Amino acid sequence: MIPNVGIVVFDGAEELDFVGPWEVFAMATRDAPTKSVHLIAEDAAPVTCAKGLRVLPDCTLSTAPRLDILVVPGGRGVRRELENQALLGWLARRAEDAVWVTSVCTGAGLLVRAGIATHKRVTTHWSWLETLRGIGSCEVLAGVRYVRDGKVVTAAGVSAGIDMSLWIVGQVMGIDAARETRHMLEYDPAPPYAADV
Repeated sequence: MIPNVGIVVFDGAEELDFVGPWEVFAMATRDAPTKSVHLIAEDAAPVTCAKGLRVLPDCTLSTAPRLDILVVPGGRGVRRELENQALLGWLARRAEDAVWVTSVCTGAGLLVRAGIATHKRVTTHWSWLETLRGIGSCEVLAGVRYVRDGKVVTAAGVSAGIDMSLWIVGQVMGIDAARETRHMLEYDPAPPYAADV
């Protein structure tokens, strides 16, 4: 199955929170006959991300196609979007039909506020754990890369979204597809400065 993936973007979204998953899903579906990974924003205007990257959405909340996988990034813009009823309502509606609903970093707050992750186990960036606990009724886990509860999968900060996305590829397209995608991306983390040498 080639999934239809929708990645929400908004002003102040953390770049790698959505570009990491975008790269994973775009690589995994590169042989699809039509575009299957879509950047979705509230309107068609350029989006200015947390560190200044500007992106153009492929579609808007009102024109987005049917989605199998929904990805919600974090970033400093989440604080504003927590009060955006248009976005929260759209997320809640789209979550009903999606096979997987995911978030990266502080994007988990939007899933909780929209009612998608109510009473579910979730995670977020280590610096936002307490804030997330105060947003709504959920069980916030620390020290994990990503957490699955039903069809909701939340990833910790930034690069954890890549791990989560590879896992989702394995669930939807098969483990071999996930391994091939990881190989094509040359994703084999060995971060520098993890220990003194």
